[in-house]
Amino acid sequence: MNPTRKRRLWLVLALVAAAGLATTLIALALQRNVAYLYTPSEVLRGDAGGHARFRLGGMVAAGSFRRAPGSMEAHFAVDDGEAVLPVVYTGILPDLFREKQAVVATGRMQGGVFVADEVLAKHDETYMPKEVADKMGLAHKKHNVQAAPAGMPQ
Repeated sequence: MNPTRKRRLWLVLALVAAAGLATTLIALALQRNVAYLYTPSEVLRGDAGGHARFRLGGMVAAGSFRRAPGSMEAHFAVDDGEAVLPVVYTGILPDLFREKQAVVATGRMQGGVFVADEVLAKHDETYMPKEVADKMGLAHKKHNVQAAPAGMPQ
């Protein structure tokens, strides 16, 4: 084989190997930063089991919000119509945060309580991924069905 061809072949192989390595490193970095969305019933069923960090979506349960005097620590519960999960968040809550409103919190489970690093309040589906909007809409429907008195139309 011609030395120039051999050198060119090694160069092409090195470029392919470098591209493969770069692709692998990017995929691993992105995979670590992914936060899956789960509802409280999915979390309590164990669907979120292996994920250290994930997003929790649902409605803020009525009457569940409390904040210790002189503290930034907020306690509330997220309800999806089937299950309720307690949440603790330290920081300033969004302006749109209210009871009976949709919320998405990012964090991890710690001893049966979801410890949130970030809390987002839902205002409409315009700025929300379809997956989140669908799960939030389902939780909202379940919550309204349970809240309506028996025999009353929805």
